[in-house]
Amino acid sequence: METSIIILTILQAMGISLGVGTSTIALVNFFHAIKDGVIDPIERGFMGLTYIVLRVAMVVIILTVAGLTALGILAEGSAYVTGYELAQVFLTVVLFANASLMTARLMPSKFGPAIQAASWYSLGLLAALVPLGYTTNFSFAGFFFSFVPFVVFMIILIMAIMNIQKRKAQK
Repeated sequence: METSIIILTILQAMGISLGVGTSTIALVNFFHAIKDGVIDPIERGFMGLTYIVLRVAMVVIILTVAGLTALGILAEGSAYVTGYELAQVFLTVVLFANASLMTARLMPSKFGPAIQAASWYSLGLLAALVPLGYTTNFSFAGFFFSFVPFVVFMIILIMAIMNIQKRKAQK
């Protein structure tokens, strides 16, 4: 079981790194693509490749979170389900739900990218807390009430950048 935990933890770190980096590239590509007011086929192609890499990262995340959670519960029972664990599961669900809604075009473009970026960056932040030892007394409520304003901040930031890009395109 220890070997499985080590492998899953390494894969999870790689998936989170891949997702955080690719999410950033997806946003930068999107802002670049809309700067002239038109997303041309080449830009759409690069964005499509970026989204494929994001999906790979998401599959790695869901498999590792599920695997580590299952192994943790098998080893420690309900004591394994801490605020930190709940935050990881919550972010994984948000990532998948938001990506699904964006793919189905049910999530407006002014909210979807911001939710996705905030979720990836929050997942990266959570991963960074582990070696620092800040996961022991981690409060899910504290996390949640920090995550919501972060999402709002990201929505405002992304909408501001989109407005600046649109103004540039109109000139």
